[in-house]
This record gives sequence, C-alpha cells and structure tokens, in this order.
Amino acid sequence: MSARDANVGNAGAAARADAAAAIRAAEPADAALSGCAALVTGASSGIGAATALALARQGAALALVARRADRLEELTTAIRERGGSCVALTADLRDATQARRAVEDAVDRFARLDVLVNNAGYVAIGAVEEGDPEEWDRMVDLNLKAVLHMSQAALPHLLRAAADAPRRVADLVNVSSLAGRVARKNNSVYSATKHAVGAFSEALRQEVTGRGVRVGLVEPGMTTTEMSTGAGFAAARGLPPSTWLDAEDIARAIAFMVTQPRHAAVNEIMVRPTAQEH
Repeated sequence: MSARDANVGNAGAAARADAAAAIRAAEPADAALSGCAALVTGASSGIGAATALALARQGAALALVARRADRLEELTTAIRERGGSCVALTADLRDATQARRAVEDAVDRFARLDVLVNNAGYVAIGAVEEGDPEEWDRMVDLNLKAVLHMSQAALPHLLRAAADAPRRVADLVNVSSLAGRVARKNNSVYSATKHAVGAFSEALRQEVTGRGVRVGLVEPGMTTTEMSTGAGFAAARGLPPSTWLDAEDIARAIAFMVTQPRHAAVNEIMVRPTAQEH
C-alpha cells in the first residue's frame, strides 16, 4: 500500500469515527436517572405525561399522580411495556392530606425520592368583575397550595437522596407559566398563582441549595395541552395554535434541568414558541 493510499484509508477511518461519535453525541443520555425515583403530578395528560415518558427514558422509576385513574393506568402500562418501573397514584391534590399521602405512597413504593415535578394546574380565564370565586379557589388550591404541600412533604426525602447515592443531588421542579412573569387582563387569578409559585421557588431554592436540592422553575409560553383548548386561548395572543409548543418541548426542558451534573443547577427555564413575541 502506498503512503497516499494509507493516508486516504486513515482519513476514511477517521471520518467514519467522527461520524459515529456525532451520532452518539446526538443520542439521548439514557439512564442518567438510573436508580432514582421521580414523582410527577398532573401526569394523566399534557406536560405531565410527556415529562413522565422523558424521565422514564432517563432511567427513573416513576410515581404518577393525577385524578383520572384510567389515564394514569394507560401511561403506566406504556412505561412498563418499555421496560420502565412505574406506579399510578390517584389523588386530588387540592386536598392537602391526599397530596401528602401521594408523596408517602411514592416513597413506600420505591424507598426513595430523588425528583419531584409539581406540574398539576388549572386555569380559568375571565375578567375579575365576572369571575367565579369557586374557580379562583380551584386555581389557588391546585396551582399554589398543592405545590406548597407537595414540596414540604417531599423535602425530607429529597434531602436524604441528596446526601446519598446514586447522584448525591436531588431536584424539585415547579412548572409555572409565562403568566408568572407577565400579568395580562382576563388572566388575573391564574397569573397571581403563577407569580406566587415563582417567588416560592426562589425562596425555597435559597433554603435548600446548600444541602444539594436544586429547585427549578419552568415557564412555558403557549403550549398545546388540554388546559389550552377553547376560544379564550385561541385568541389569547393572536398566535395560531399551529405555532404553539407541544408538551414534549416542555418535557425536554424539565429532563435537561434534572439531568445536569450535581455541581450545576439550572434554576429557571422559559420556553416560548418562536412566533410568540410577548
């Protein structure tokens, strides 16, 4: 073989190696959460269901919490069929007792808790003078108070996980909204609850980050979910629904947040459709 042929052969081998490395780099880092247990609320559809699938792909055992048992069972079956470990926990998180029991049931099942994703939420759009106080109570109870109760119940277990193998770090993620940054008319109470979640998240972060629990806030813009159906949303930003985010877009952000190396905390991610200006 000539020197020229050898060089060509070496170049070809190097190119193939580079291509293989590029393919590996593009593949998801599966099993980053192997040996960990994660609890996801509002997991029966939308962002919660997509997040459960994303974390399962990362190797986490999943506790899925929502009110609709049939939908939870469908998702649980799908995760198990893919080789994952999963349990469905039916609960109405507006009830503080049920919220706290969901955490304890998850820990009883997996003997640990490494990740909590507070995703459950509710929205009712309308002017204050025409508002339904019962709808306001539902938003406050689910969007804010459930986050408080779930977080407090989970903290002892998250702190224990942060001090123990396998990752020596734990994650608490609160799913907020762009409405938690920008208040707009006809969205007052929902926006108020999400602003409160943002403030709570930052204060809690300061309390526990020194002990290895990362607190993250994810703020989606217009996203296609069951909550975002109806005329009020379709006209909300003059933004065609075809340009909105998918639940999987938000799930990727959450998975990115909780799979960082333990010395790196991604505390806030806002995700908007490219077409959304405000």
